[in-house]
Amino acid sequence: MKRSANSADGNGEEAEDTDRVRVELRAATHTPRKDLLLRFGFGAGVSLLAAVVSALFGPFVGGVFLAFPAILLASLTLVAEEEGLRPARDDARGAALGTLGLWAFAVVATVLLPHHSAWLALGAATAAWIVVSLAAYAIMRAAGFGGDEHAPEDR
Repeated sequence: MKRSANSADGNGEEAEDTDRVRVELRAATHTPRKDLLLRFGFGAGVSLLAAVVSALFGPFVGGVFLAFPAILLASLTLVAEEEGLRPARDDARGAALGTLGLWAFAVVATVLLPHHSAWLALGAATAAWIVVSLAAYAIMRAAGFGGDEHAPEDR
């Protein structure tokens, strides 16, 4: 995914529009091997940590570590290096908002799965995920966070 830049104020300077996101599938084929290895390393490291924690403290505690977004750490590091701190911060904020949605998914699925069909429970859980994530995004934007915000390095 790439952020697109739009001209700001017609003065010829480029400004980043963080609300526009494009998916460019061909860009994935051009990902440097170093970046892929870094992401793989973070993912493998967190999985290894989850396995060790599971062996020491049981599968319930180890499962919590499997929920950790291992690739997020590597991705944020790469985004910060290549695009700067502001885009990395925005990606981290988006991950946090998506996490709220995943909590809603988990709660709805936990409540509905024992009593209803899997299709109904997972459909309702997915709807909860979408609604909570988008609502959290709308609240953050209304509070002034996101595209209008300027980090110190942007000034």
